This record gives sequence, C-alpha cells and structure tokens, in this order.
Amino acid sequence: MRLLLVEDDRELGNAVVASLIGDGYAVDWSIDGASATSALSTNHYEAVVLDLGLPKESGLSVLRRLRARTDPMAAAPVLITTAMDAVGDRVAGLDAGADDYLVKPFALDELHARLRALIRRRHAVARDSLVHGSLVFDLRAHQATVAGKPLELSAREAAILEVLLLRAGRAVSKEQLLESLYSWDEEITLNAIEVYVHRLRKKLESGGIVVRTFRGLGYCIEKSASEAA
Repeated sequence: MRLLLVEDDRELGNAVVASLIGDGYAVDWSIDGASATSALSTNHYEAVVLDLGLPKESGLSVLRRLRARTDPMAAAPVLITTAMDAVGDRVAGLDAGADDYLVKPFALDELHARLRALIRRRHAVARDSLVHGSLVFDLRAHQATVAGKPLELSAREAAILEVLLLRAGRAVSKEQLLESLYSWDEEITLNAIEVYVHRLRKKLESGGIVVRTFRGLGYCIEKSASEAA
C-alpha cells in the first residue's frame, strides 16, 4: 500500500516514514503543501497523512483541492495530524473533508491503527483480515495462511497479494500494482512485477487460489473451479 505523508517536521517525518515502511507500506513524503498538491496530482495513494500547519500551502488548502477533484483520488482517505487541538480546528479539518484526526504528539501504533481502519473502510472490509476461500490474509501482520498453514511470502509478494485481495474479482494492471506499491525512491520495473506475481501464483496454487492473467488488463485473484464449486 502506497501512502503520502505530508509533514514539515523532519524529525517526526523520519520517524513516521521509518515506522510505516517497517509495517509494509510504501511511503512518499512531502514537506510542504505545494509539493503535496503536486504529488497528489500525479500519483495514486491508498491514504494520506496530512499535517495542517505547512509552509507554502496550508494543509486545509491541500485537502480542499483534493476533495474538489472529480477523479478517484478525490475519495482517498485523509488522516489529519496537527498540534492544533482546539475543537474549532478539528471541526474545520473534518468539514474540509478529512476522514479522521490525530493530535500531536501521537503514538505511532495509534497512527497505524487509524490508517488500517481508514483503508478497511475504503474497501468495505469489516475486520483486520481478508478471507478468500482457504486463504486468510492478516492486514495487521501482513501475513497469510492457506488452510490454516502459514504461507511463506516475501514482503513484495505479501504487498501484491494484499492489493489483489482488496480488489478481488477485478483486474489490476501491472502499472496499478507498480503505482500502488512503490515510493519515489524505489526503482522497480514492470518486469519485476511479473516476477513477483509469478512467484506468488505458484505459492497460492496449493491452496486452490488462482491468480489469473487477463491480456491487456492485468491480474485477478479468484478461487479455483474445484473450490468455487
């Protein structure tokens, strides 16, 4: 899952980025409102962590610009983080389109939990696990089991599996996987996506889970014919 962090405090930003990467996210980091608006105009993010007190353009302005758009990114979940804890500030952020609010200083565990909740809500997932036939994927631990047995996955394979499961029944292109999983400072090719999907497909076959390729469209995860019967 690819996130955008907008935070001008470099010490806090470094800590948040390291924590989110450690939890399996890909993270882009903008340190001012203008660069955040630019990033949001050219990339797709699963969620945005947005500070309000930013140089060049305020967080509220960034948020209003995002919500005024007519493309799918306009609905991206936004978690506001700010030192301004007055009720009026919280109301202004929520009225501008924020989905949640976290007052600084905050615990990183709470940030992670709130992000998971926002992402679940975006995909209409009620709990911290995705179930698909005999496959269960733990969204919190980023680990999978098939028929109750742990599935050995690399971090990349787990990330791809998560995206495919959240969009189960719909084709996900290689370009969408690339954009969803990798941050600015990572150089990954479409060929690498093919390799990861190939490895993932072979590991899922034993549990009757099929990752099907649709030419020109991408990949779609589905149960095998025997399990679907």
